[in-house]
Amino acid sequence: MARTVVMIHPGGLGDVLLAVQAMSRLRTRFPKHRLVLCAEDQSAKLLIECRVIDAWAPAQGRDCADLFAGVESPTNQIQRWLETCDLAIGWMKDLDGTFCKALKTAGAQEAIVRSPFSATIRATHQRDRFLEAINEIPSGSQQDVSLRPAERLFNVGRVCLEAEGLVTGQFLVVIHPGSGSVHKCVSPGTLASLVRVVQDFGATPVLLEGPADHEPVERLLQLCVNRPTVLKGLDILRVAGVIAQAQLFVGQDSGVTHLAGLMGVRTVALFGPTEPDRWAPRGPHVSVVQGVPCLCQSWDAVSRCEAKPCLEIPQNYLEELCLSHLKVAAADRGSPAVSLPVSCH
Repeated sequence: MARTVVMIHPGGLGDVLLAVQAMSRLRTRFPKHRLVLCAEDQSAKLLIECRVIDAWAPAQGRDCADLFAGVESPTNQIQRWLETCDLAIGWMKDLDGTFCKALKTAGAQEAIVRSPFSATIRATHQRDRFLEAINEIPSGSQQDVSLRPAERLFNVGRVCLEAEGLVTGQFLVVIHPGSGSVHKCVSPGTLASLVRVVQDFGATPVLLEGPADHEPVERLLQLCVNRPTVLKGLDILRVAGVIAQAQLFVGQDSGVTHLAGLMGVRTVALFGPTEPDRWAPRGPHVSVVQGVPCLCQSWDAVSRCEAKPCLEIPQNYLEELCLSHLKVAAADRGSPAVSLPVSCH
């Protein structure tokens, strides 16, 4: 029976994706082991498809709850993994060491339970903090790790686009107007202007609307003269498949933007109150845009701030930045189907 490395990560999509490089290091360190992950369902399914991990269990499931509570069960998948485990990782708080002890009691030969938010970690970027939490040294490279979508994901994305009447191979710009918080979102007017510029360029804008994105998408659509296609309610595998078809992705500070950056798609990440030096996607293909640096000292202050100058991104600058990405993409593709605009409005 193959030995295992068991990883437990209770965070959301963006947080899990920030730990992908750490998972890749564990794969290098334990090349013959099975990497198994206890995490949020959507994140884990994506990492299975991209072959970052070999198996998963839900962080919100009974198995994980029993492990935390110290309840033994012969049907508990996580406990069975721990019986053949050489290293168990918990990216979480464990102030009194109780959970670390539970992992070892269940069979893990070695256990590291440490939150990437720990004050003892010195790295700045959250990706590097996940590495430091498991005693790995950040390499400093901008392109250490990327998600390689399997062909099935490309096919799933193609089916989604074709269902909306979009032709496979169109010059595509995917825009995600929403985020986990309304306090992270640039104005719909800024994005509406960008939609127009993309259309003038000859590319096809497509909006992603997740469960919490209805309001920002509707406000954006109200400002669009030529309404772009909206893809609603896609699971994360379909979202990844659509993004994989894109020549450019534009999104707020969200897990989906981290996904685009990790997939190697040209990405423009729109940041506001969160600190890009710690939270922004990384890579030579990623451009991070922010208004003036946020001066709010707490998230409560952010929620009370009405002006939000950190989200006042110069419209012309954003348009020119996206156009520069599109021109490079068009040159790389060598496609005469995309007509360059005379002006950028």
